[in-house]
Amino acid sequence: MPKKTFRPLNFSKVRTYPVKKRFSKVQSLLLGKTVRKGARVRSLIQGLPNILAAQSLKAIARKIARVHRANKTVLLGMGAHPIKVGLSPLIIDFMERGIINAVALNGAGVIHDFELAYMGETSEDVAASLKDGSFGMGEETGAFLNQAISEGSGRQLGIGAAVGQAILKARLPHRRLSILAAGARWGIPITSHIAIGTDIIHMHPKVDGKALGDGSLRDFRTLTSIVATLGGGVYLNFGSAVVLPEVFLKAVSLARNLGHPVQNLTTVNLDFLAHYRPLTNVVSRPTQQSGKGYHLTGHMEIMVPLLFAAVLEEL
Repeated sequence: MPKKTFRPLNFSKVRTYPVKKRFSKVQSLLLGKTVRKGARVRSLIQGLPNILAAQSLKAIARKIARVHRANKTVLLGMGAHPIKVGLSPLIIDFMERGIINAVALNGAGVIHDFELAYMGETSEDVAASLKDGSFGMGEETGAFLNQAISEGSGRQLGIGAAVGQAILKARLPHRRLSILAAGARWGIPITSHIAIGTDIIHMHPKVDGKALGDGSLRDFRTLTSIVATLGGGVYLNFGSAVVLPEVFLKAVSLARNLGHPVQNLTTVNLDFLAHYRPLTNVVSRPTQQSGKGYHLTGHMEIMVPLLFAAVLEEL
């Protein structure tokens, strides 16, 4: 077989052009500003670079502020992680200010919210308690929540409203830390969307599957009614990788099926990892025809306070 030969190129003929004629994505006007000792929050936010995630964070803050001023809906969907990393007081504050108009939780969010209200602490060491089967077997958590859900079902309440009202009625000592109690106190819809078998209260002897299903279905229909008002509004997804992105997408479809177009929607996913379902079901699909989706990656205990501070500065 003959050996193949390669002729060297004449690199002296490479074509160039003046670099100043080129469009550059990073420009001096977009660069960050130095932080001075004792700087105010406004100067800190304004000093962030207008590039990538920092630019998105500022745009999201401006959008939330505009939506709030226009009296349109801001809906927060979240897993349990925002509660576990200490964000409940910030979320409750935004509910009280009328910036967050409704909250959708998964099942675990209800559990951690109750435990904070009950004893001011939450989040057991799963690895340590799993080996002897004691994981998830806390008596008060399972008993209180299952009773509240069962009684609430009898009163035709969703899980969120049932537990929030039960926390207030029981005057739990740390109820000021409860998102559910705040919703019940101020008449702000809080919904809970469960998957049977995913939450520790489903292992408790007092669990009532009929009440769980009834309450969660009521909450799904309540959520769909809220989503129907999201035209021109904002949906925030904090730390839910599967359940709430799936529930939200179905609520959008159902609302549109019932004649509510839900257009010009702004969606935001914020989590410390990028997951398929939030990127697809929150950021991309609902905003294909109109609106805009954003994704911010970072630790929520840092990113959410920064975003909320930016919103307050915009307002």
